[in-house]
Amino acid sequence: MTVWPRPVPLVGDQTAASERRADPAGWALSPEARAGLYEAVAARRDVRRFRPDPVPADVLERVLTAAHAAPSVGHSQPWRFLVVRDRGIRDRAAVLTDRERLRQAAHLEPDAARRLLDLQLEGVREAPLGVAVCCDRRTPATGVLGRATFPDADLWSCAAAIQNLWLAARAEGLGLGWVTLFPPDELADLLGLPDGVVTLGWLCLGWPDERPPAPGLERAGWSRRLSLADVVLEDRWPSADAPAAPPSHLPAPDRYAVVGTRDEADRLLTPPGSLGVLDRAVDRVVALGRGEVTTGCLVLAAADHPVVAHGVSAFGAVVTRDVAAAAVAGCSVGAVAARAAGLELRVIDAGVAGDRLPGATDLRPRDRRLDLVEGPGLTEPDTIRLVEAGRALGRDLAGTGLVALGEIGVGNTTVAAALACGLLDGHPDELTGLGSGADSAMLARKRAVVAAAAARARRAVPDLAGDPLAALAQLGGPEFAVLAGVVLGAAGARAAVVLDGLATSVAALVAVQLEPGAQTALVAGQRSRERGHEVVLEALGCEPLLDLRIRAGEGAGAALAAGLLLDGLTVRRESARVDR
Repeated sequence: MTVWPRPVPLVGDQTAASERRADPAGWALSPEARAGLYEAVAARRDVRRFRPDPVPADVLERVLTAAHAAPSVGHSQPWRFLVVRDRGIRDRAAVLTDRERLRQAAHLEPDAARRLLDLQLEGVREAPLGVAVCCDRRTPATGVLGRATFPDADLWSCAAAIQNLWLAARAEGLGLGWVTLFPPDELADLLGLPDGVVTLGWLCLGWPDERPPAPGLERAGWSRRLSLADVVLEDRWPSADAPAAPPSHLPAPDRYAVVGTRDEADRLLTPPGSLGVLDRAVDRVVALGRGEVTTGCLVLAAADHPVVAHGVSAFGAVVTRDVAAAAVAGCSVGAVAARAAGLELRVIDAGVAGDRLPGATDLRPRDRRLDLVEGPGLTEPDTIRLVEAGRALGRDLAGTGLVALGEIGVGNTTVAAALACGLLDGHPDELTGLGSGADSAMLARKRAVVAAAAARARRAVPDLAGDPLAALAQLGGPEFAVLAGVVLGAAGARAAVVLDGLATSVAALVAVQLEPGAQTALVAGQRSRERGHEVVLEALGCEPLLDLRIRAGEGAGAALAAGLLLDGLTVRRESARVDR
């Protein structure tokens, strides 16, 4: 293959993956700069006594610039540095600290109270500058990347800015004291802060009139510095009562494989990530060691469900057998889509009503199944047996390349919604959709059935969300058990698994809750129209390749996505490379 010169961008990172791989530590600062940084960190102190000499404007600008360079959640930069020079404001702030020191001392033991009253807090008056670090919280948390899950991350960002300022001040020879002995509302009123802007306290900034060799509170006998060993933990919080983490029998690709895949993609004669979501899916397959695959298999698991007796489906149970038989004959929508994508087809009879389905692999349950409302969808022995049978099948099919999943079964969107409720401790209204051809009255019945089934299952197994096999038995069906096993077997053999709609994604969720390492093998083929599908995809951490509002089921979306993924692998293999 011809090797082309690497295009070097005029903006941004100009290094190549080959350079970063050759020298992982190449971004380090010089030894002198590192020594200076660590010296500033070790020598930083909370200063309480100050000289009255002014701080030059250029020095103040440098330390505030360092503060402004702090990391912030979603690059929101919520900090505002209110520099206070006015003597009257500083005097009133000092009065607030004096009052609060007395209030807090009144709640302490006598010895601790005396030590608090002995602390030097005159810096609010003495220091030539006061800096109130304010956090502008008026942007809703959901509007800032990273704050929807950790709403206080904006406050942490401001704390990081204070630390930057503190270290820069120490490097300049300035002293800084952080005073938080203020009632927040009183300090906000003093500074005229609007609603939605809060302060993290008051920083006294100036030339120090002390050069403390150790932290002030440590010298005052208030506390001592813990050893590093006291604050570094491994993996989980230690507790005699906490159960041990379950052993991982299915490890994800190691970090060298993941980064190596990205390094190799950096050699393509195209901007990194140029194929968007498809590029990330290709990266996932290559990291599994499957970059050379050119084909795969669609697994179609078919089953009927007693829950249809509650009027939750627009079609009769006979449709399951008809569609599954058409799949065996190679003329169902899913079978044709698989053939068009170059995939083999394996149809599984996981419990189609009536006699065994001719031409299909027999993985049927042995025991009586109930309707979810009156009792479990599977017995425990059937659940375990079908998962293990699916695992063996997944291992066998991994040799074909990609493993795409599909299902056939009247009523299985109701089963999928109920099982998702159990696995995610979710609400039926959020996870139950129309399915195929339902109207509003049928949707109301489906939601009532899902709610009743979930309530019954939670009475039987109180920690349903923490026990995926129990949830599968209580609220699942046989094709869900088989497909969960296929995911585990294929992922264990390092094959990528392409999901279809809600049912296959819920089966994959069972697998991931059993073995978290299975998640790295998953590729979400599509986002269906079913209401709960997006919730389940979010729980899996998977972004779909396609969003075509597909209603077909039968693995059609997975087959189409698998074809696209195989095309992406071809593009990755055959595109021009650069010289480094």
